[in-house]
Amino acid sequence: MSEAAVVGAPRSSGLGPAAMARLIALLLPLALLGGALGSQYLGGLHPCEMCYWQRWPHAAAILLAALSFTAPAPSPRAKVFILLAALAIAVSGAIGVYHAGVEAKIFEGFTQCTALSRSSSTAELLEQITHAPLVRCDEVQWRFLGLSLAAWNAVLSLGGATLILVLTLRGRRA
Repeated sequence: MSEAAVVGAPRSSGLGPAAMARLIALLLPLALLGGALGSQYLGGLHPCEMCYWQRWPHAAAILLAALSFTAPAPSPRAKVFILLAALAIAVSGAIGVYHAGVEAKIFEGFTQCTALSRSSSTAELLEQITHAPLVRCDEVQWRFLGLSLAAWNAVLSLGGATLILVLTLRGRRA
């Protein structure tokens, strides 16, 4: 093989836009959900009700992104799962926007306690009240660079969902 052929050969990263979108659709919610669980169980930050709401779409996005790996990344089937994962990530981001707005007193939060589950007996309810930490949705427990965790979830989720959408649509044109 000639040296010119080796030097002039274009190098490919191996990941096309659809494959990159699929990877982001899996890794972003894994990282955000992992960070939320880590801050709770390792960092001692107790989540409020809206914090829990933001976790469910990420769990759905992980499942949807994992299902996208059952087909080649550029295939229509994989792209549907990737776009559904992006939608779930965006839903978590939208909840994060609302939660950050409640924390900033832009939106009104809950006027009743939502931290307790429905119980079948008064004894169970009393047990929950005495052992559950009461965390308000309108109080920020921790900030990084001036943003609450809810605001960071909104920024990263909505930015990530947009990037996944752009990469998926770019892959469609290629």
